[in-house]
Amino acid sequence: MAEGRLRTLGNRALEEIEALVGCPAEGVSGIRKDDDGWVVLVDVLEMERMPATTDVLALYEVTLDGDGEVSGYRRVRRYLRSQVEDR
Repeated sequence: MAEGRLRTLGNRALEEIEALVGCPAEGVSGIRKDDDGWVVLVDVLEMERMPATTDVLALYEVTLDGDGEVSGYRRVRRYLRSQVEDR
């Protein structure tokens, strides 16, 4: 998979999730191929707070079909910007 194709898929997911949930997308955390197309993980700013370390963000899983069209999405988790995932 060419890097340009991944960038295109990531940008599509960013634009669509912003339109769907009405909150600014901050970036792509991951992209993977699955049996039906692609799954893109997008971080979204759901609530801006002061200080910024207490902003509420959410991780969304956006599914795209083989043609790169969004076919679904779901919120996977919510977290504070200052939280570090321990895995």
